[in-house]
Amino acid sequence: MGNVINFLNTNSGVLNVVFTGVVTLATAVYALLTWKLVTETRLMREVQTEPKLAVTINSIDEAIHIVRLHFRNIGQGPAFGVKFTPRVESGNELSAALLAEFTAPNYFKTGLSYLGPGQERVSMFTELIKNHDDKITTVLAFDVEYKSVMGKTHRDTLVVDMSEYKGTERLGKPHLYAIALSLEKLQKDVNRLVGDSNRLKTDVYSSKDRSEERKEREEWREEQRRKHVPNPSMQTPPQGQETE
Repeated sequence: MGNVINFLNTNSGVLNVVFTGVVTLATAVYALLTWKLVTETRLMREVQTEPKLAVTINSIDEAIHIVRLHFRNIGQGPAFGVKFTPRVESGNELSAALLAEFTAPNYFKTGLSYLGPGQERVSMFTELIKNHDDKITTVLAFDVEYKSVMGKTHRDTLVVDMSEYKGTERLGKPHLYAIALSLEKLQKDVNRLVGDSNRLKTDVYSSKDRSEERKEREEWREEQRRKHVPNPSMQTPPQGQETE
């Protein structure tokens, strides 16, 4: 025990330097972890408040060959002052006509003042069976500019490659569309049944009505029974006798 104490007393300066170095290193590591935590918190806050626009090609439920563009805010924050600058990235002589078809809605010219999280706007539709080869090789681009709730300006380029839709098929009808068709058919059937041309004939009876009907039926039966019972005064007398 005495040797340990003598060693500490002899090398106290060196031990103080070592301990100070360890504390300094721990403090530096702690400061680095705190900085990374602050950075992650800032990025998380931006993700929760920043908008993000995306574009997809979708067909309508009624026909798979009729498609339109869906511009959707996939971010968690609203987008303000959305502006669109459409252009043809690559294609042919009919690509400009396709771009004009899609951008017929007026918001492509005036922009959108607000696009909330999960909210989307659609373009005008086009039929791919018309000039299919020219349309399917077209690549369109939309330069978009918008601001976040914090006032930060975002600029993105949304690319629409029509060839990505090539070979798309669909089996059957979409469920919601099939349900809507079934309800429409059911409504037509009900209208035919209750309409003026084929009105249902229904009679509604209460217990009082049934009692009166039963009484009338019994009285009719009794009357018919009396009519068919022979009158004794009108019976034919036996042979050998004469009537007075």
